[in-house]
Amino acid sequence: MPKTDNRTRSIAASFIIVGFETLREVELFLFSLFSCMYVFTITAHFMIVTLVAVNRHLHKPMYILLANFSMLQVLYTNVTVPKMLNALLTQHKIISSSSCLAQFYFLFGFGAAENCLLAVMAYDRYVAICRPLHYPTLMTGKISLKLALGAWVGGLLAAFPPAVWISTLRFCFPNLIDHFFCDYAPLVKLSCEDTSKGEFAFMVMSWSVILGCFFLIMISYTLIVIAVLKIQSVEGQKKAFITCASHLAVVSIYYGTVIFMYIRPTSHIRFTMDKVVSVFYCVVTPLINPIIYCLRNQEVKVAVLKTLQMFGKYET
Repeated sequence: MPKTDNRTRSIAASFIIVGFETLREVELFLFSLFSCMYVFTITAHFMIVTLVAVNRHLHKPMYILLANFSMLQVLYTNVTVPKMLNALLTQHKIISSSSCLAQFYFLFGFGAAENCLLAVMAYDRYVAICRPLHYPTLMTGKISLKLALGAWVGGLLAAFPPAVWISTLRFCFPNLIDHFFCDYAPLVKLSCEDTSKGEFAFMVMSWSVILGCFFLIMISYTLIVIAVLKIQSVEGQKKAFITCASHLAVVSIYYGTVIFMYIRPTSHIRFTMDKVVSVFYCVVTPLINPIIYCLRNQEVKVAVLKTLQMFGKYET
């Protein structure tokens, strides 16, 4: 994206988050709606983390990975949603350049970590279904924790180079970010400099992380489908597919939005559509993920009842 020479223009030290340009009544409605969704999301994910922590029979690789995924969802949501809610309520839309850079880094760091963790969770399901006899040795609690830690570290490291590059850019007036958070494309659009090389590097990184993890997930599920189709009984096939259904649903929803947002050129982007899609993966997806994972999971339901009974005894 070549830029014209803007050296005579002032350099912006802060930005204005445009957000949702609409009527005040609509903004207040959105604040109420998103606030309720945010509170439910944080509560539900913390409930999952607490259940896995206090119930010994949930100390299994599948649930250890799920607890890590829930913690990532909490952090990912907190990067963008509180600032958005504050802007909707108070109409204070100014964000400093350092806060904007931090938001950009953690948004992509936690997002990349989610990609890696979803790939790890797919591998866990592959081992459980395709190599059940080796599962106790291939996926122990310690191994699952190491894989989860690798996903966290890998995601945060992957986001570091583009964050450093963004921090070196000069941003000129008008300093309006046409989004409700400091996303990559709106920031690049505000730069006074030639960003073509950096955009290419970011595209390579995005393709490597997003599509790389996506292909690993697809390989795992291809092998799972092949293994399940070899099962003689229909009941056995159904049971095997049920164990993967929740994860596959989350993967479908997540990658449907993320691939649309980041696996494409940044030029000629319609930011209005981006805002709608971003609301979906920043607010809606973290809200429905706990429902998808827990609604049909009998072990989680039993854990909820036992935990409630345990806290009930303490109160009495």
